[in-house]
Amino acid sequence: MASSTKSPKSPRPSSAASPAPAASHPDRAVAPLGQPVELLGGLSAEQFMSRHWQRKPLLVRQALPAVVPPVSRAEMFELAQRDDVESRLVVRDLERGDAGWQLRSGPIARRSLPPLRQPGWTVLVQGLNLHVPAAHELLMRFRFVPQARLDDLMVSWASEGGGVGPHFDSYDVFLIQVSGRRRWRIGRQAGARLKPDLPLKIIDDFQPEQEWVLEPGDMLYLPPGWAHDGDAVDGECMTCSVGFRSPHRSELARETLLRLADAVEDPADEGVRPVIYRDPAQPATVTPGLIPGELVEFAREGLQRVLEDPDALARALGEYMSEPKAQVSFDIGNPLPEGCGVRLDPRTCMLYDARHVYVNGDSWRAGGRDATTLHQLADARRLDAAVVARSSAALQELLMQWVEDGWLHPLEA
Repeated sequence: MASSTKSPKSPRPSSAASPAPAASHPDRAVAPLGQPVELLGGLSAEQFMSRHWQRKPLLVRQALPAVVPPVSRAEMFELAQRDDVESRLVVRDLERGDAGWQLRSGPIARRSLPPLRQPGWTVLVQGLNLHVPAAHELLMRFRFVPQARLDDLMVSWASEGGGVGPHFDSYDVFLIQVSGRRRWRIGRQAGARLKPDLPLKIIDDFQPEQEWVLEPGDMLYLPPGWAHDGDAVDGECMTCSVGFRSPHRSELARETLLRLADAVEDPADEGVRPVIYRDPAQPATVTPGLIPGELVEFAREGLQRVLEDPDALARALGEYMSEPKAQVSFDIGNPLPEGCGVRLDPRTCMLYDARHVYVNGDSWRAGGRDATTLHQLADARRLDAAVVARSSAALQELLMQWVEDGWLHPLEA
């Protein structure tokens, strides 16, 4: 049975922005890990993860043959105008060298964009998968990596010569050419330094080791830290980037501690005689401003009790990793029709561990058959009507609540 680990929350408020439409194809379960995948150049997911993931680049020609851009240029520019969409405009005056770089964050009005024929500029839209079903479908093809690490799908449109300059990312990235042609130059560039006083993080003295021109359908994988520079050649182009979450250790510590602090509960403090600080041996002092060491130790013991609870720590981490991005909101949905399956909203993040399931920053304790069913929902992002019908009354009630919250949608037959 699944039970909430928190007090019930009211449904998230509706946003003025339009939600992502229903995907044209339901989410699919992860493909067999040992099966060769065209997306990975004939490698299986197992082979790719053991040979290339966080180790070395991989160029795949025609990873996505006959690829169709998930958005048109006009649709992309329209998205960049919205305040619930993260976007950027990068303009480079090629004649001014380093002094010619300009960066502007969205929303970006269409009239403020340079002329299409002007070379050296690009528009980038982050989180395209949150707004466009085709982008969500494309992102789901990379779920051979844990969902907790999968971040989003970004799309960039560039005029002739447009790009963001030589740079490196702290996360893995798949660069998918979806229209036009883009030249990529890459290198390991150990000890790279950034050029000072620029609005973008551009590597100084970039030394590429390899260079390719990617055609529509080609894909380039780069591990974290590999320097790369891409620019549109022979006219405009569009590239999709699959990025992954690589949280800093300090970030995880800070965020989990914040959630642990919200959940700190000591049953002993709820009784008639709570555990309070006592100091019967405290002598008189001539240094009243000095914090007693015993008080510091008392606080340390309380913190240690929280940190030593693996259940609390795992729950805090799961709630953080499933938290939606700031721009995400859900519209309140209608009740779930009888005899219907369910599918996760494209914006919903659902994770689980041995004891809990996590959905959009909330957590529930789950065990038995209900846990198995919820794990299936997290992995396949859908449940057929027969599976929902066999679920316990408590789980069916929970699923109906998630539908009304907008986290789930009815699954059409």
